[in-house]
Parts: sequence; structure tokens; C-alpha cells
Amino acid sequence: MTIDDAAIERLVAEARAGDAWAFGLIFDHYHEAVHRFIASRVQRPSDAEDLTQLVFVKVLEALPRYESRGVPFGGWLFRLARNAVIDFVRTRHDHADLEAVVEQARGDAGPDEMVIVRQELDAVEAALATLTDEQREAIALRFFSGLSAREAAEAMGKQEGTVRGLQFRAIAALRRQLDIEERQTALRTEGRSARPVRATTDG
Repeated sequence: MTIDDAAIERLVAEARAGDAWAFGLIFDHYHEAVHRFIASRVQRPSDAEDLTQLVFVKVLEALPRYESRGVPFGGWLFRLARNAVIDFVRTRHDHADLEAVVEQARGDAGPDEMVIVRQELDAVEAALATLTDEQREAIALRFFSGLSAREAAEAMGKQEGTVRGLQFRAIAALRRQLDIEERQTALRTEGRSARPVRATTDG
């Protein structure tokens, strides 16, 4: 079910008034995105599950004090998620790991596919390691969790333009690290050279 911003605000108002069904819809709408974000920042899938549940407990506790003030609810929620991850990492000295993010994508892949996935995962992890913490966080919020630039800005406590700049620089750095431009150029070159030459005849 797709829920727009206006519907979210209505559900939030109802949840604040004690409507458990409304809070359940909020949970359903944001749970997967929150989990993806947390899984991209901690190492063990079990920790990501526990932290995701903790975040929604915090949301439920903080809802009576929530005021929109023109701020997207998703940004406010992800700020709670971000703070929970920061506290966890500070306590556990953990590091970001993409393992949990791709675990479900592997599915029933065979041995050959698993090798390829592992190689691609290693390449992406190495590329992400070259980014700054803020760039990695912007990427996680925007792409792993699907937040808008405005929501990501609220979650990070920054201006929207700053987040867009972090995202732009992060993507440019990842493209360089993963040789994406070179690969695309090579594919275009191969495509042109593989095109059949049409024979022409006079008359």
C-alpha cells in the first residue's frame, strides 16, 4: 500500500492519540526501510533486527512529544534510527558491513553465482570504505532506505543541499572506484564495432 505524506501525518496524529492500528500501519510502512538502513551500518543481521525493533519502541515512546513543524515524519523517525546506530556502534565498536543487505538477494544462488556475488560485494565494500562517514550515511539513507533528500537531511541534521552534495560526491567517488565510466565506455565502443556494415550498391 502506498501512503503519501498527508496520510502519514494523519496516521501519526491517530497514533499519538493511542490508536494502535494507526501505529501498526506506520510500522508496516517504514519497517523495511529502517531495517535496510540499520543493516547497512552494523555487522550482524541479528543486531540489525534487534536495533530495528528498538527504534520502533523509541518511536512509540517519543510519539506524544512529536511535532511536525514542517519536518517530514520519515526524517524524524530516521534520526531516531541514526542515533540508535551511533549509540550501538560506540558501545560495541562495530563497523558497517553490507553483508546483511545482500543476504536476501543471494537467495538460492549456486556456487558460481555465490562467488560472483562475493566478488561484487567485496568490490562495493572496498569502494564504500573510501567514502567519508557522512557520505556513506547519505548513501545509506537515500538508496538503502529510499528516503527523500529532505528526509535524509532531517535524519542527519543537515541542510538538504548539503545532503545532495554529499550524495553527489559519494556517487562520483564510487563510480571512479568501481571503474563504472570505463566499463560503460568500453561497452559503447564494443557496441559500435559490432554493428553490421550495410553494403551499398550503385544505382
